[in-house]
Amino acid sequence: MIIERTDKEIIFRLPKNVNLDFLQDLADFFEFREISKKSKAKQEDVDSLVKEIKRGRWSRTKKQNNL
Repeated sequence: MIIERTDKEIIFRLPKNVNLDFLQDLADFFEFREISKKSKAKQEDVDSLVKEIKRGRWSRTKKQNNL
């Protein structure tokens, strides 16, 4: 692997046999980090939102499966 820094970008050079799914996950992670560093949300806000989403998902699952 070679990492090269230019005036405008950082370039990763990898062998062609590297798993593309892994690279996409890595690219998604980099994008997430860039987006989230601008966020003013607190961890407790994120935790609350996740809890609400999970609760709604469980309610829908129970209803769809007659549980």
